[in-house]
Amino acid sequence: MITAKRLASYFDHTQLRAYAVYADFEKLCNEARRYGFAMVAINPAPVRLCCELLKDSPVHVGAAVGFPLGQNTIAVKQAETLDAIQNGADEIDYVVNLTELKEKNYNYVQKEMTAIVETCREHHVLSKVIFENCYLTREEKIALCQIAREVQPDFIKTSTGFGTGGATFEDVELMRKTVGDSVKIKAAGGIRDLETALRMIELGVSRIGSTASVAIVEELIQKNKA
Repeated sequence: MITAKRLASYFDHTQLRAYAVYADFEKLCNEARRYGFAMVAINPAPVRLCCELLKDSPVHVGAAVGFPLGQNTIAVKQAETLDAIQNGADEIDYVVNLTELKEKNYNYVQKEMTAIVETCREHHVLSKVIFENCYLTREEKIALCQIAREVQPDFIKTSTGFGTGGATFEDVELMRKTVGDSVKIKAAGGIRDLETALRMIELGVSRIGSTASVAIVEELIQKNKA
């Protein structure tokens, strides 16, 4: 049976609400440090604050770029990425431009992905590409996976958590089948209980983005005590 410590290591503990205050980030970082989560997932503005709160901790600070719509230009996303890195971000989760994807402008999508991934790679920062699968056809999901297989970000990610739907088992299976083992998968959006989290791990995800990280790990702790 998986341990609580091992389960916690999968989680990107998330606080992306527009109305979050400093106390929310303090709570987020304290929980991440206490449970041993992989990362805190935040918007770019509080990156410096969270880096200070997590100094001398192995917990990473991750910034969401082009979030949540992905409708910034490549230059703006690249600048936002660099700004977050300069403020201390260890990881970048950026949202794909879905308009260009739906127009089958795959060269644009690959150019954008390459720009963000290379910026991250140059600064030794992890890169994650957010698909927002709830808005995509099967063909579009496969096309994104194929581009990612070429560009080689560290992760591809199911969702922002702000769309009409979140991570599904079917999408994770499709992403894993299409991208192979060279790119990791992050499931995010709607993962709020232990059963769902464990199933995602069984399907091969390496990270789980959730606002319910503490509740899920506590559910396992209580289950292991029973």
